[in-house]
Amino acid sequence: MEAQGATGPQTGPNFGTGGGAPGQVRARRLLFLGPAVVASVAYIDPGNYATNIGAGAGYGYTLLWVVLAANLLAMLFQALSARLGIVTGRNLAELSRDNLPRPMVWAMWIVSEIAAMATDLAEFLGGAIGLSLLFGLPLIVGMGITAIITYALLMFEGRGFRRLELTIGAMVGLIGLCYLAEMLIAPVDWKAAGIGMLTPAIPDTGALTLAVGIIGATIMPHAIFLHSGLTQDRGRGASQGTLRRMLRSSNLQVVAALAVAGMVNMAMVMMAASAFHQGHSDVAEIETAYKTLTPLLGRAAAEIFLVSLLASGIASSVVGTMAGQMIMQGFLHVQVPVWLRRAVTMAPAFAVVALGVNTTQALVVSQVILSIALPVPLLALIHFSGRADVMGAFAIRRGLRYATVAGALGILALNVVLVLAALGVPIPFLDA
Repeated sequence: MEAQGATGPQTGPNFGTGGGAPGQVRARRLLFLGPAVVASVAYIDPGNYATNIGAGAGYGYTLLWVVLAANLLAMLFQALSARLGIVTGRNLAELSRDNLPRPMVWAMWIVSEIAAMATDLAEFLGGAIGLSLLFGLPLIVGMGITAIITYALLMFEGRGFRRLELTIGAMVGLIGLCYLAEMLIAPVDWKAAGIGMLTPAIPDTGALTLAVGIIGATIMPHAIFLHSGLTQDRGRGASQGTLRRMLRSSNLQVVAALAVAGMVNMAMVMMAASAFHQGHSDVAEIETAYKTLTPLLGRAAAEIFLVSLLASGIASSVVGTMAGQMIMQGFLHVQVPVWLRRAVTMAPAFAVVALGVNTTQALVVSQVILSIALPVPLLALIHFSGRADVMGAFAIRRGLRYATVAGALGILALNVVLVLAALGVPIPFLDA
């Protein structure tokens, strides 16, 4: 299959510094900021809150290096996903459907659907918990309100994707401001935080579970699928020179958007470490964190925490539904109504509440499931990104391919160690 757009006529967008009013030129240069910001929502969803609170409370600043490493890997893989969509004009699920053996496609779709449901579980529960605690509502009522708000926001897509991008971007900005405020309130030990970022350590099995959960909450399968879909219509018909400029701009905007998401994640861990690690290291639930923050850091810190959680849950739930639709349509060439997709993916969250399962524990487990499912899109992305018959002149070079394979193997190794630890197999480098 030839790379669409790699040798096509020069009918694509004028992406250089050539003609056009200054406002039009700026708009063209920001063409990929919207997709990057939308994808970045997956990196600050409620699953991150659960794993980051557990990491900070239980291990202080020790696991900050995992957050940093996961964020750097996320930048690499999201940039590759955007590259795939820009160059080929197709998304990762579509390329998998048309180029891989049918049994493999079915297996990939099943794993991806399980990951999408785990994603929605975290996002939907997070928004409901935020509403429930912020306004004193029963959790089931918070879930109903979250469902209505999410569905209403999804309707923006029918009026032009730009509105939805701006709405989600505003929520990302709100989350960032909330954690900037938290950093001003919480007494962070910046020296210990710096050491934690730069010194890899996994003290015990609990830390390993959280490390895998952090990776699952940071590098998310649905975000890798989604980013290729968000960019697939933006480079069609462009010349090679224009595509190169597009890719440079896309890479810069992915780094910028995910740098903000990474800083928010680190702020979550640092806030939990400064507030809970000394004297409250058993805080591992979102509800407990909220109630404990009030006497420790004041009511303002607790309310800011909930506002950010609510914005995260709603925004990420919208993005998760969009990704789920793209995955189903790409793999099966089947499109379902938004309301049906929303209803199906909400079912596990309602089941968790109805069965009385601990909601924060369900969030952490959902992130571990995502980490285990992650190799499926990662390996497919690396495979297609390196194929000259798919990417043409834009196939990734050997050095970058080695880096992506090393990152994927590192994630696989952590998953294998987690499974072995769960089975009771002694792990030499773990103390407990």
